[in-house]
Amino acid sequence: MTDRWISEKVAPAERKWEEFYRNRFSHDKRVRSTHGVNCTGSCSWEVFVKDGIVTWEMQALDYPQLEEGLPPYEPRGCQRGISYSWYLYSPIRVKYPYARGVLVDMFRQAKREALGDPVDAWAAIQENPQWRAKYQQARGKGGFRRIRWDEALEIAAASTVHTIRTHGPDRVAGFSPIPAMSQVSYAAGSRFMSLIGGTVMSFYDWYCDLPPASPEVWGEQTDVHESADWYNARFIAVMGANLNMTRTPDTHFISEVRHAGAKLTVFSPDFSQVAKYADWWIPTNPGQDTAFWLAVDHVLLTEFYRDSQVEYFESYARQYTDLPHLVQVSDGKAGQYLRASKLAATRTWRTATGRCSCGTARPPRPACPTEASATAGPPGQGPLEPGADRLLPRCQDLTGAEPHRLP
Repeated sequence: MTDRWISEKVAPAERKWEEFYRNRFSHDKRVRSTHGVNCTGSCSWEVFVKDGIVTWEMQALDYPQLEEGLPPYEPRGCQRGISYSWYLYSPIRVKYPYARGVLVDMFRQAKREALGDPVDAWAAIQENPQWRAKYQQARGKGGFRRIRWDEALEIAAASTVHTIRTHGPDRVAGFSPIPAMSQVSYAAGSRFMSLIGGTVMSFYDWYCDLPPASPEVWGEQTDVHESADWYNARFIAVMGANLNMTRTPDTHFISEVRHAGAKLTVFSPDFSQVAKYADWWIPTNPGQDTAFWLAVDHVLLTEFYRDSQVEYFESYARQYTDLPHLVQVSDGKAGQYLRASKLAATRTWRTATGRCSCGTARPPRPACPTEASATAGPPGQGPLEPGADRLLPRCQDLTGAEPHRLP
């Protein structure tokens, strides 16, 4: 094909097409990085840079072996990670503060009428039912407008101060970016909320995608085994999670452990990507998962706690769960945890606000943490209140027992 604009040259021996790929993947340097935005995977990536621009990325292949007998970590990464540089240079990437236009107009008008006081301006908006309804009803309809950083910070500060003045600091609920994204921003936000007396939310509360029972039972936020430890398990239950999507860099451990003899059960209403290679898929409906695991708890407590005393079960429950903690019971209903401040012998301790547990002494008596054990002791030895019944039979009738200091 030839015309006066195009002249094609057919010369396969010159292999000119290779030059395109050489240019595409050429680079000045490569650096180590990760993708911490909204991801806790923290995979190691080699980023190739040319003229200050990220040209491409590749999964790192130099992870150290954790221990003998475990499969290697690499390659860790996912499709979202390898295309991350597209987000960096996307024309729709959010780089500046945006606010709903109707709210911005209200705030500016109210600020002028309040002679420049931003807190009074925000109070005027909240005290005007028409204005308040106008910007609230605009939610979900777009209408965002780019504003200056100083104005965005002023609106946020004014709303916070007004809420504290009017309703109290505990009515300010805040969420700071996940630690895997930025330790500095996470610590700054959490520290700010703590200092003003606000409610510090976790990213679990924000995303609603991970188990709230973990911090409720163990007292911390899923400080659990890493994914490589899946390989040491021989029975794995996946509850509603689609590991191939949410834990893409680690899901290979799930498929590999099946070669080691593990059985995999998936509880999910849909036949998900992880369900396709499970031994059992249980298609639960909403609400059935709670009933199922309550039945499992019943079997465990019956066979290992009520009908027989199993040392391993008691040792694990005492060290890692809140099972030994004492609970106030009134009219057959469980109330608050019992604290050392309820006992005459311990209410003057500096750790009197701590919860006491059902001690290991026989006969049972409350075990209340000292200052040292409160900071260094295992989670299950935390503080609990004596002076009331235990929910489980072998830790009852401790009201008159003498408290025992944890070592």
